[in-house]
Amino acid sequence: MNPEQTRSLVAICLMAAFADGHQSADEREHVRKVAESLSRETQIDFIALYQDVLLGRVVLEEAVAALSEPGLRQLAFELALGVCEADGSHDADERAFLARLAAALGLEAAAAQQSVLQAEAVADAPLEGVLPGYDVVPSATPRVAASVVPDAAELERMTLNAAILNGALELLPQSMASMAIIPLQIRLVYRIGKAHGYELDRGHIRDFLATLGVGMTGQYVEQFGRKLLGGVLGKVFGGAGRAIGSQVAGSGFSFATTWAIGKVAQRYYGSGRILDAEMLKQTFASLYDQARGLQSSHAPAIAEQARSIDLGRLMAELRA
Repeated sequence: MNPEQTRSLVAICLMAAFADGHQSADEREHVRKVAESLSRETQIDFIALYQDVLLGRVVLEEAVAALSEPGLRQLAFELALGVCEADGSHDADERAFLARLAAALGLEAAAAQQSVLQAEAVADAPLEGVLPGYDVVPSATPRVAASVVPDAAELERMTLNAAILNGALELLPQSMASMAIIPLQIRLVYRIGKAHGYELDRGHIRDFLATLGVGMTGQYVEQFGRKLLGGVLGKVFGGAGRAIGSQVAGSGFSFATTWAIGKVAQRYYGSGRILDAEMLKQTFASLYDQARGLQSSHAPAIAEQARSIDLGRLMAELRA
């Protein structure tokens, strides 16, 4: 992709991030920091683009015009869809934006709607359930009474397995692989909470992640940006297999985020949920930095997972 096409894809993703019109200040700040970070790593000024989109200086049809190839147009729609689904099923404003985008891209309406339904099924994936061959729990989900201390080693393995899986998903070129990362993080928190005797719902878990500073929309935009900078997007996986070794170093974002989420969840629910919001933020930031340092030692496992994942099977099992 040339710089103009890259800029257009990012602009469309940012438009999707702001489509519902009611992002929190924290979420907007997270997206801004993502744009600032990406600006330091590429010739494109993402932070200026972020400001242009936020202030309405970029027109959707103008961004679409740079994407002349059918593959890039389909990719633009899938990425925007992933952004809209990141914080849960999209609302009326996001549905209107996606319909307008599909029309501007010249996509067939029925095919676009099918993509929406698939993405919604992933975003609303059940919290319970197993993923044969890729389960984030290495054996069985701990079943403990409230008075019984869960197996700490089992929870550590569960967290590490989830981090490796999500790090591997970040390496795959398919946009649907990125859409699975946040639901898997939500499932990880659910299982850790359940192991400590708490039955958590999706709303509580999203609030917990937001308290840590993990903005879901911002996280998806960053996952997309990392793939874009790493040259992963748009490649056929068979051909991209040769590039996995060089891309693993850049796949640490999802690995680190997932590992830190799991570790904080263990401390929070293990302590009886006594940590306040500021302590949760500080703990997550510290553990995220620690995870970035650990990622290189797990790079071979991440690469092997990326090579062996059957994405179609994984997505079907996640939605089941």
